[in-house]
Amino acid sequence: MQIVNPSFGLEEGAENRSNAVEKGSTDWTRDAIAIMSNSKPNARELLEGVRDKMAAYRSTDNIDYFFKDSAAKPAPDALYDEIASKYKGAIVALAD
Repeated sequence: MQIVNPSFGLEEGAENRSNAVEKGSTDWTRDAIAIMSNSKPNARELLEGVRDKMAAYRSTDNIDYFFKDSAAKPAPDALYDEIASKYKGAIVALAD
């Protein structure tokens, strides 16, 4: 798992210093991104807020939502395979 600076792509200032993009890493300013909800209460609202904030510095037409059928069950392997094959990065939310 790679954890990245969620403010990547914003104009760099003292409050959000970041490193240069490594070859092969996600470019959060333009790459296709999957947003995946664990289907708990308020997860969708949290993710919509994240997507709205991203719209301030990038186009969001290649950011797609995915939802598990139930918060009590894992996502099907096929869903993970689809996300891994079509998207360069993913944002996953846990909410209640």
